[in-house]
Order: sequence, then C-alpha cells, then structure tokens
Amino acid sequence: MPKQQTPLILLGGASGSGKSYLAHRFGRPHVELDNFYREISEHTPATPLPQTGYGEIDWDHPGTWNCEKAVDALIELLESGQTQVPNYSISTSSYDGTRGIELNGGPLLSEGIFVSEILAPLQRLGVDVRAYYIDVSPVSTAMRRFVRDVKERRKPLGFLLKRGYALFRADRQIRGRHLSAGFTPMRKKAVKAMLASLARDM
Repeated sequence: MPKQQTPLILLGGASGSGKSYLAHRFGRPHVELDNFYREISEHTPATPLPQTGYGEIDWDHPGTWNCEKAVDALIELLESGQTQVPNYSISTSSYDGTRGIELNGGPLLSEGIFVSEILAPLQRLGVDVRAYYIDVSPVSTAMRRFVRDVKERRKPLGFLLKRGYALFRADRQIRGRHLSAGFTPMRKKAVKAMLASLARDM
C-alpha cells in the first residue's frame, strides 16, 4: 500500500454505544461497515449462515459479514480517494444498489459491530490505523439500542427482545474481543473530544 495521508480510525463498541453517531458527526467521510452484511439470500441449505440457539440467523456472528469486501473498500478509498459500498437494508437483510463515498480531507472513520474483525487484516496490509473501543454502561447501551431498533423497525419485536437480552449478557465478552484484537478502551466523552480535536486540525 502507498504512503497513507488520511488517518483511518476504527470505532468499536456494543450495538447502541454511539459509535455510528460519533463517526457520522466527525468522519470525513464515515464508512458504515454494517453495509457489508451478507444478504439473506445467501442463507441456503448448501451455504447456511450462522444461527442462534433459537433458530434465527445470528446477525451478531461475524460469519454473517463480509470482511474481505469491507477491507477492499477501505483500501480502495485510501488509495484512490473513492469507493462504492452497498446500500444494505437491515429490515430486509438485502442490498438495494450501491453508493459512492469520497475522501473529504479526513479523518476517515469506520465503525460497525464487526469492526474488531477488520483491524488485523488492515494492519497486515500496512495501513496506518488507530482503533478505539467506546466504553459505555451496559444498561444505558441496552436501553438506547432497543429504542433505536424499535424506532427504525429493524427486525420483528420478538427478535429484538431476544437479541437485546443476549447482547446485554454478552457485553463483557464483546468488550474483551475488541481489546484482544488491539482496540484501546476509552470513555465516550473522551472519544468525542479526541475526534473533535482531530477534525479541527485536519
């Protein structure tokens, strides 16, 4: 990979921790890694997607996400200044075309629930990347996540309740996975201040 001018920052955190809000506010641009989810049409008897213990597709399992395509898109964006990402609908678990993203002076912020999976591949390719995990109370995160998911009608209510409880119980495990991958834990207020300062300096 050629010399990198634009800083790439990965934001990790539990679903509902505020990483999308921060990335959208301070990113120039913001790449939503959740757009690289696999489509429900890929779930076939021959190629099943991971499933939960209650028989639903486990959309919180990295096997439902396309890490390779996400890495390729970020590399193309850093090298050429532009890339295409899918328009992914969480409610239908399918793509609806693509949209272009262009660098706009930086910083380039990228986030998603599987962001911990992407740090090592980027580092192996020589990308200068910083990674932070947003530390938020599990109770606050669970409440914010549920309100958001119901408001946006992401999935049926029964699924959201079961998923929300599972994520609440897995909060410590999710944090540990990110830290093991190389993310630096930081309180949300501190992350916001750091990103604001970086954006002003670009």
